[in-house]
Amino acid sequence: MHTLYVVATPIGNLEDITLRALRVLQEVGIIAAEDTRTTRKLLRRHNIRTPLVSYYEGNRFLRIPFLLERLLEGDVALVSDAGMPGIRDPGYELLRAAIQAGVPVVPLPGASAVTTALAASGLPGDQFLFLGFLPSRRKERLQSLQRVSRQPYTLVLFEAPHRLRASLEDMAEALGSDRRVAVCRELTKLYEEIYRGTISEALAHFVLPRGEFTLVIAGAEEQKGSEEVTLQDVVEGLRKLRASGVAAREAVAQVMAQYGLPRRQVYQMWLELGG
Repeated sequence: MHTLYVVATPIGNLEDITLRALRVLQEVGIIAAEDTRTTRKLLRRHNIRTPLVSYYEGNRFLRIPFLLERLLEGDVALVSDAGMPGIRDPGYELLRAAIQAGVPVVPLPGASAVTTALAASGLPGDQFLFLGFLPSRRKERLQSLQRVSRQPYTLVLFEAPHRLRASLEDMAEALGSDRRVAVCRELTKLYEEIYRGTISEALAHFVLPRGEFTLVIAGAEEQKGSEEVTLQDVVEGLRKLRASGVAAREAVAQVMAQYGLPRRQVYQMWLELGG
């Protein structure tokens, strides 16, 4: 067996590729690309003429046997549209099949939207939780966010422009509208933008979202021990939110996330305040 090289490619700027990656792309027998049109632009920029074959979500199960056969003849490089293959793309199945077949798999590090956004966010990067893309349906999306609402780790996720506002609205409900966030748009590209603020401020800023988005969200603040949380703490928190004009649904979500209490219990307290 020859080697399957897992090659990181630029997430935007075509200059963000390593010398090693360029050499390997030049030397392998064939390159398996998620989108051959995107990869061809990169190869043309660096005068590389290695043959391409498409490998994407729709044909991955047909391509895997073909690529394993090609590995009997020579080295193969795997690339995605952008960044490191195998991270939220169909490259995972090929990598798993190659490892199971005893093929040497060699990763070539490079550009990553996850670490690029994290470094630019101004939020803690010592521990973080990568969520990939949130579910497209609101119910599942809220459940995913609620599951991590009390995690102390910085959260990193991708989002499509047509779902950005809906996701920010759900984040405000599940995590709290005052949670810090960095919304990174079109990283390393001509119209790169890194917006830092609260979730509610980001929602007001991105009225007509365009481009590719990577979001970095602050982790939950350290919680009081359960023995220290009193009914008065919860009531006082709800009272302040109500006085600030926060809507019932958002206020309940914030207090629920802060103290780890059931929604029904917090909502009943809100009602008793005259909400």
